[in-house]
Amino acid sequence: MPSTVIAHIAYNEAKQVLTIKFLSGAVYAYYDVPAELYGRMTRAKSKGKFLNRHIKDHYAFEKLDED
Repeated sequence: MPSTVIAHIAYNEAKQVLTIKFLSGAVYAYYDVPAELYGRMTRAKSKGKFLNRHIKDHYAFEKLDED
């Protein structure tokens, strides 16, 4: 999953929570993200562009504690 901004993507299907860890170390959880959208993101050529276009400003989120 090479990305210039995203280090790791995880998804909890039961809770519909998408968790994204950025290369900067910041970790965000996005809530009520449909599994279909997560699947599209994993297949997207640019994960960062997909995040900006389809997830940011569309789903509630919170910044989590960094590792």
